[in-house]
Amino acid sequence: MASERRKRAGARLSELSSREVEDLVVKLAKEGTPPSLIGIILRDQHAVPSINEATGKSVKQIFDANDIKPELPEDLINKIRKAVSLYSHLDRNPKDFGSKRALEVIEAEINKLAKYYKQKGGLPPNWRYDRERAALLVRA
Repeated sequence: MASERRKRAGARLSELSSREVEDLVVKLAKEGTPPSLIGIILRDQHAVPSINEATGKSVKQIFDANDIKPELPEDLINKIRKAVSLYSHLDRNPKDFGSKRALEVIEAEINKLAKYYKQKGGLPPNWRYDRERAALLVRA
């Protein structure tokens, strides 16, 4: 019942057809916008409460249908950004042992995600996480 109300409310708010929503998702993806931000932009600027309810597809399914493949998965990039932030913090504060431990945990999470995405085909099989290259990955 609640999902039915949401669908009716979504139909009233958004005047875009499902094809127009898909085209907007593709356009934003080609501009380099991450998937999570695409949903926020469509919600705030185009009154599309849910991409899935508007199109019947998830953002990932729209990406796959239009042969759009991000360089790295968004959650992996976010973990790498966090690790790079901790590197710079530890350069200034070398005796912050709590942050050193947090960096170890984040790097373990990065390696676990990398293993998962290699198995699923989201990363090339020879991709490796490297501290020196990490700062370059998130800046590019």
